[in-house]
Amino acid sequence: MNVREYNQSVDLYSDNVFRFILKNIRDEERARDIVQDSFEKLWRNAENVNFEKVKSYLFTTAYHTMIDVLRKDKRQTYLEDYQIPEDTHNDQYTDLAEILKTAVNQLPEIQRTVILLRDYEGYSYREIGDITTLSEAQVKVYIYRARVFLKSYIGKMDMVV
Repeated sequence: MNVREYNQSVDLYSDNVFRFILKNIRDEERARDIVQDSFEKLWRNAENVNFEKVKSYLFTTAYHTMIDVLRKDKRQTYLEDYQIPEDTHNDQYTDLAEILKTAVNQLPEIQRTVILLRDYEGYSYREIGDITTLSEAQVKVYIYRARVFLKSYIGKMDMVV
């Protein structure tokens, strides 16, 4: 990969990678850091990455970087985490997108990742397996379980009305 192809990769994929990471961790600053780290790793490994495979490389690198960040954060505890926020909210939702976002956020991490890669980013089962280092069968199982949960969550009339 040369400099022109690298710059083209930044133009083509940076927004998609950022959206994918942001939907998983819901923290813009961390998402930006992860995307930047992923492109840095691509730059350092540019001579070994084929331009046709750069999208998969970036998503895989970003995914693994995100997992590393999440694992590191789990080891650290902060006092703020133990305080209960005093947010108020209305129990009735009229925005289906907000309900879907809430439902997706309740999924386990791996299910959320595969459903976002499949339904939001449009990856095939094989590509998702490559990115997450899961077998194609495992990807299908996680997507099925996530969709069953989302269907039951959104299917409740008291959630939609």
